[in-house]
Amino acid sequence: MSRFNQPAVGTKTVNQAGGVAYQQTPELELASLLLTTFVKSEAYRTEAQVLDRVKELIKLCDKKFVAQAAVYARNEYGMRSISHVVASELAKYTGGLDWAKDFFAAVVRRPDDITEILAYHAANNGKVPNAMKKGLAASFGKFDGYSLAKYRGEGHAYKLVDAANLMHPKATEKNAEALRQLMRGELRSTDTWETKLSAAGQGGASEDDKIENKREVWVELISTGKLPYFALLRNLRNIVEQAPEMVGAACRMLVDEKAIRKSLVLPFRFLTAYDELAKLGSVSAVREVLMALNRAVDISLGNLPDFGGKSLVVLDVSGSMTQMVSNPNPAQIGALFAAVLAKATNADIMTFAVDAQYHQYNPMDSTVTISNSLRFGGGGTNFASIFQRATEKYDRVFLLSDMQGWMLPPYLTHTMQASSSPVPSYNDYKQKTGANPYIYSFDLTGGGTTQFPADRVFCIAGYSDKVLTLLPKLEQDRNALVNVIKAVTF
Repeated sequence: MSRFNQPAVGTKTVNQAGGVAYQQTPELELASLLLTTFVKSEAYRTEAQVLDRVKELIKLCDKKFVAQAAVYARNEYGMRSISHVVASELAKYTGGLDWAKDFFAAVVRRPDDITEILAYHAANNGKVPNAMKKGLAASFGKFDGYSLAKYRGEGHAYKLVDAANLMHPKATEKNAEALRQLMRGELRSTDTWETKLSAAGQGGASEDDKIENKREVWVELISTGKLPYFALLRNLRNIVEQAPEMVGAACRMLVDEKAIRKSLVLPFRFLTAYDELAKLGSVSAVREVLMALNRAVDISLGNLPDFGGKSLVVLDVSGSMTQMVSNPNPAQIGALFAAVLAKATNADIMTFAVDAQYHQYNPMDSTVTISNSLRFGGGGTNFASIFQRATEKYDRVFLLSDMQGWMLPPYLTHTMQASSSPVPSYNDYKQKTGANPYIYSFDLTGGGTTQFPADRVFCIAGYSDKVLTLLPKLEQDRNALVNVIKAVTF
């Protein structure tokens, strides 16, 4: 591979599925990966291949940009594992750089980020460099005794005390006693929601006693506001079953906009909670929580402005969208964002796989209802069919896909154009309708390619609501995502 004479943006390439595609810049591809991957195997590449591509992109990109992207992914989008990988892999290149220590401190958001970075580094990259030691040591100063105790990592191969022994962090007023206890092996987590529920499940002479103990813990945690937002979301079913009298208070917590923003909870987590609750059947407490979840989804994704004009939201419903070996998969993310975009812009919805078709929806329905109405199937991924079926003159097209376009027999029929690229159909559509739409290309797996050349096409990635806030900026600055990352300071 040529190191210095890199292909230009818009150059034809082949995607992971073997179809014709167009390259992104290394910076945009790296940002796409960092904001989408959970370091799991996907439909067209393994976990090891994902990590290999991350390492290649780190080599190709400016190292300060890589550092900024990792901090942005961790602190703005809540992406954890991939930020740990990048922190370790970037350490190979940070010797002598004056910002390196500050980067390693900034990429830590919770104490277990320290141990995860060190565990990955020990397994893959050996000796810990001085800049990493100093930065991770400085990051201890962010945390009080409660946080250090909660994330001390007992039972894990790399514990927080191991990190402290390696780096000798300086004590601060808020953690001095906790650090002393940590080093002596005396630090215990006694006041977290996990430890309280664990103790409740162990105490009592009978199962009825344990159930009552858990009920009392839920009452305390919710009434005192000590249950973190993500923990609330994960435990809604338990609250309904074990402390039904607290459902109303839990619902009020669910729709607290400030708590939603602070939590960095990714929007698809609401759908996971929704699906879990739906298993309980139709009872009033469940319905109350489901209504609150609907409102919470709309709050978390409700800051998208109306662009004006006429928009089309297109969702890839092909087989690869459901084959990612993780929860969520691209299908869940795509369906949710499609519903949000359609409601916010009063857009038409189209789904496509082998062929494309319009999908009618009721704009008065909730985001979750619209999302759940979008069905996924199998077969090829025929991007050309979008513009063969489009009948309106659109100002904008929001395209949600893993971008793995391909079409081979038997999926190609005599009624479809036998082109592996959608560009001819796109050009025909523009000539037929007089349209010249902006295309917002959402890459749902960070695959590094797009189906269209660069003109009026904006490549977007990320599972957070924050990705939607970038959309209005793109028509003025097509590199908005990259430029937001370049503005990160540490």
